[in-house]
Amino acid sequence: MPLASLSVLSLHPEFAEEILLAQGAQSVTQVDAADDPVLEPAPGEAPLWPRTRSTGLFEESADLAPVIVALRDTLPDGATAIITTAELEEQDWVRIWLRDWKPLKFGARLWVSPRAKVGEIRDPHAVVVALDPGLAFGTGTHPSTALCLEWLAAADLAGKSVLDYGCGSGLLGITALKLGAARATGVDIDPQALVATRENALVNGVAGRIEAVAAADFVPAPCDVVLANILARPLIELAPRLIACLAPGGRIVLAGLLEQHAADVAAAFAHACAWAEPARLEGWTRLNGTLRP
Repeated sequence: MPLASLSVLSLHPEFAEEILLAQGAQSVTQVDAADDPVLEPAPGEAPLWPRTRSTGLFEESADLAPVIVALRDTLPDGATAIITTAELEEQDWVRIWLRDWKPLKFGARLWVSPRAKVGEIRDPHAVVVALDPGLAFGTGTHPSTALCLEWLAAADLAGKSVLDYGCGSGLLGITALKLGAARATGVDIDPQALVATRENALVNGVAGRIEAVAAADFVPAPCDVVLANILARPLIELAPRLIACLAPGGRIVLAGLLEQHAADVAAAFAHACAWAEPARLEGWTRLNGTLRP
């Protein structure tokens, strides 16, 4: 079936990706828009080019006008961003995805890999999370996800209970389980995310320890670790609910934040959470802290 494509050339490609996914894009790819290659990135890094074009794929019948409005209204440079649309013939998108995504390492031993490429990892001490492509967001390549994975790779999760709010592919909750957490709950508003979480949990051998729950059905309960890798405005709105999910002494990790939005998000939780120094990567910020006594 043909697909509709919408491309945006913006100074904020990560944010453009978030908007495209939130507006219903089935996938988003990012390519060099100016033949300006990034050479020799550090291990585990996935830097973008100085001029990056983000392209979202939508169903052929999708109305792209609201997507364009969202990009114009939400991107910091929305008024000047170059937006184009086109129709694409059907291709083997899974094969294309596998060609471009390589295993990524986080911390000393954590790897995130396409299921078909797990064999490329030679580290005998590796903790490997294998993912299959799907419609849900979360592969580890986005800076905000990478920041969360770096935190998980360094954390003591043995025996902990974990909430992954806005779970997408289930990556963060599944990673926590493979790093020693006892149980996890993945919550999302998107039914595709719940399907992806369950399928990826099965692939990684942790299906019996993770529950995927629709946001409308979720009842807050105390957890040792709360993870939420979503956008700033939803995080601010969800602050009371996420705080209610923290057990005494519980730790909270918030991501999906552009640097200019981090202070507002931190303030929404400040009455209940003591924040450590923020971590930053390619214009994105991760907040991590602890529930106040």
